[in-house]
Amino acid sequence: MERNIELEQGSVLGWCDPAFESVLKAFVDNFNQRGEIGAGLAVYQHGTCLVNLQGGFSDLERGHPWQEDTLCVVHSCTKAATALCLHHLIDQADLQLNDPVTRYWPEYGDAGKGGTTLSMLLNHTSGVPALKNPLPEQAFLDWPYMVRAIAKAEPFWEPGTQHGYQMTTFGWLIGEVVRRISGQSLGEYFKTNLAEPLGADFWIGLPQDEHHRVSKLVRYRPQKGLAPAAFTRRLMADPEGIPALAYFNTGKFRADSAESYSAEFGAGGGIGTANSIAKLYEPLANSGRLGDQQLFSEQQVAVMAETSIKGGEDRTLIMPTHFSLGFMKSMNNFERPGGAMESLVMGSTAFGHAGAGGSLGFADRALGLSFGYVMNQMGPGILVNERGQSLVDAIYSTLGQTRSMLGDYRDLRAAH
Repeated sequence: MERNIELEQGSVLGWCDPAFESVLKAFVDNFNQRGEIGAGLAVYQHGTCLVNLQGGFSDLERGHPWQEDTLCVVHSCTKAATALCLHHLIDQADLQLNDPVTRYWPEYGDAGKGGTTLSMLLNHTSGVPALKNPLPEQAFLDWPYMVRAIAKAEPFWEPGTQHGYQMTTFGWLIGEVVRRISGQSLGEYFKTNLAEPLGADFWIGLPQDEHHRVSKLVRYRPQKGLAPAAFTRRLMADPEGIPALAYFNTGKFRADSAESYSAEFGAGGGIGTANSIAKLYEPLANSGRLGDQQLFSEQQVAVMAETSIKGGEDRTLIMPTHFSLGFMKSMNNFERPGGAMESLVMGSTAFGHAGAGGSLGFADRALGLSFGYVMNQMGPGILVNERGQSLVDAIYSTLGQTRSMLGDYRDLRAAH
């Protein structure tokens, strides 16, 4: 049913299936109780749109209502789009996950990285989660420079033996392989082979004539008394460590600038709508199909969904992490100090990606469900925060799922 709900400031517009009234309520509560400024939410199941909501404002001054086509920088949600490009190539071409990276990018073998495989790039075990040498200003906007720097980089560990979230390097690690094989830049390959076939208004490299649609991000201001995540504590305590290098050694990159919008920053510069993120995941929730298009084989979707890294301290995020090949799996770290900022609780068969500040997209294969959420008010933590998690909780609860002792959502009724 079409909805128009007035908030204290602004309104919520869009579509919500009557059965998902609790999801609508959680979305509205985010504005009334949790400090949301502007946001979009989309949910599909088996090809049917269940939720497509927009609310609030696209600017801090609250002068421009959030529209259905308002775009937002989604940070690390971009990694899923980047990973999809390589998975698409693996599905379409003569590539294998255990192929050495040097087969396609010979220079990458420098400094002891010759044994790195494509799967190690995808599951964050490459040993290159950050760069040790200081990057010059604007380096992130210079693809050739970054590719050369990464090719020369000495790994922090023997590739494949440990894991550390490739916070900023992921886009060049995957994107350069995509470029070498396809002859197209990462953004071009994504647009041609994924965004356009899916009808997804999502970009890795936004054309200048679309910049006017981008909502400005609002920085998060730390709350007094809120326990910091282990990542933040390590970041401040060890300026030479991986967390600090990953976070600070960025050539003064600013996500919220026109130059960054246009750059093909495949680790965190993606720009899209909530609906576009849900559409990216829709074929992944439905055995690789969207309508009459078979975009991915069932086998490749199964590969994407399968857990590759489970537990053990992540060298970058300083917490237990669970990854498949290019995607996050459910991570319930609520029992840890600061664990509310280190968690993303999804279904046991779900895989997706969170972005800094709280944006999120995922597919749940068992439920045929795809989800996209974007917002402009940055939140705490390095995964989702209470706004995004409240939406996920409402969806799974509506579908009869319960949080299990294993840290994910399951249909516990089926076990009895």
